[in-house]
Amino acid sequence: MAAAGSAPEARPEGQEPLLGSAGAAAEEDEEEESRDVVETQEHYKSRWRSIWIMYLTMFLSSVGFSIVIMSVWPYLQKIDPTADASFLGWIIASYSIGQMVASPLFGLWSNYRPRKEPLVISTAISVAANCLYAYVHVPHSHNKYYMLTARALVGFGAGNVAVVRSYIAGATSLTERTSAMANTSACQAVGFILGPVFQTCFTLIGEEGVTWKFLCLQLNMYTAPVLFGALLGVINIILIFAIFREHRVDDMGRQYKSINSDGEGNDVLDQNTEGSIDHVAVVALNILFFVILFVFAVFETIATPLTMDMYSWTRKEAVFYNGIILSAIGIESVVVFMVVKTLSKKTGERAILHAGLLIVLVGFFILLPWGKKLPNIQWQEIKNTTVPRTAPSEMLAPFWSLPELQLPSNHTAEPVGCPVTQSWCLNTPMIYLAQYISSDVLIGLGYPVCNVMSYTLYSKVLGPKPQGVYMGWLTASGSGARILGPVFVSQIYTHLGPRWAFSLICGVVVISLLLLEIVYKRLIAFSVRYGRMQEENC
Repeated sequence: MAAAGSAPEARPEGQEPLLGSAGAAAEEDEEEESRDVVETQEHYKSRWRSIWIMYLTMFLSSVGFSIVIMSVWPYLQKIDPTADASFLGWIIASYSIGQMVASPLFGLWSNYRPRKEPLVISTAISVAANCLYAYVHVPHSHNKYYMLTARALVGFGAGNVAVVRSYIAGATSLTERTSAMANTSACQAVGFILGPVFQTCFTLIGEEGVTWKFLCLQLNMYTAPVLFGALLGVINIILIFAIFREHRVDDMGRQYKSINSDGEGNDVLDQNTEGSIDHVAVVALNILFFVILFVFAVFETIATPLTMDMYSWTRKEAVFYNGIILSAIGIESVVVFMVVKTLSKKTGERAILHAGLLIVLVGFFILLPWGKKLPNIQWQEIKNTTVPRTAPSEMLAPFWSLPELQLPSNHTAEPVGCPVTQSWCLNTPMIYLAQYISSDVLIGLGYPVCNVMSYTLYSKVLGPKPQGVYMGWLTASGSGARILGPVFVSQIYTHLGPRWAFSLICGVVVISLLLLEIVYKRLIAFSVRYGRMQEENC
């Protein structure tokens, strides 16, 4: 990854720009390119500084999602006892509903206007929404709906991901693209890492924290993270105004004027966009991206309720331990992003995408419940007479036959264990902690591979044409997955249990692998498809 402001000799993303002065140019003999590339040192530095700002924007977008993901459920239970696990699914999904609506709009906006406009407006919306989230405890009723609104607005602001991806696709050559997309995804992964880390650190404040009555603000382990996220958003806006500039190069790295800036620069653009986009490949990649985001959304949504049910963790323990686990997975993902940049040059993006889906499939298969040991039952629910008594032969007999179920000594405190209101708790084997961690490791390996390869292939299939709208639709498909994933898993998990939920996920991944086999040969770069460049890897 090239550092911002570094000299051109740093050769970012495997390509060294040629320094032009007074009309002089040097010739570069790259394996990936057959045309000369002329770029001034000033343009080169400005281009990569702007790309770094896009990396930062992507990072902050993912932080905005992950910084509260582990604490949404306990906070929701605290501010509104009427909320159940099913409503949690809608809370998580609301972020993606907002992003799904906003992504095509911001993408279209960025195709015709300077990208600063949608970037600044979207970030400002996220800042305001995070502040709203910090005050959802204030109303005397319907608090869960205020939280729903706040998360939806944060997601709407995160629609700028489409602008970020389209800018990076247009500001990099074909040979730079995989690395740039990997770096972008790495920044996104770092955001997912640090989000739970920030949340874990803020747990030290405690659930009560500090109350500032003159601001009607409770600064605690639930509100401090979002206020921190708002501060980061303000910094991002300042950097966009100060550093970000419009740049655009074609697939072979030749500079031409961006259509988002003033002036005419369409001559070169028209010459390089002849030919139609393979819409079959575009649709297939949207479906594959949907599946990738869907299974990961299921994974991150179910983490807290699953561990609370299976391991009798309290709300605070679930937030803390899952924060540590997801942070470790995030670190693993960053390493994967760095490795995949080099590996893709040898094997090609399609083969790596195929391998990533297989790894995800194995990860969810391992997560299926095995054995005979059942999870601890949440006894407080039984004391409140919530156990069905009409079918003793079906429910009470197996329930009372469990020798490991004992009334906890702290039964007067927060109830822990698998709630008996979830009938599957009485007959579904527990998922061992070793299973859970092994699955985490595999999914943490497969997901980043699939994520970066799908984005890279998508941008290459689209070619040099403005990609704002197309990237908006890809982001929207991912957002749709983040909507349906939490809703799906919260409903299936609550009513049928983990065995059904994870079995269905395995089936979805198998179908996506079949789709990839069908369209495999169509997933090639626009320039390769029209014979302007040669494909090196299959």
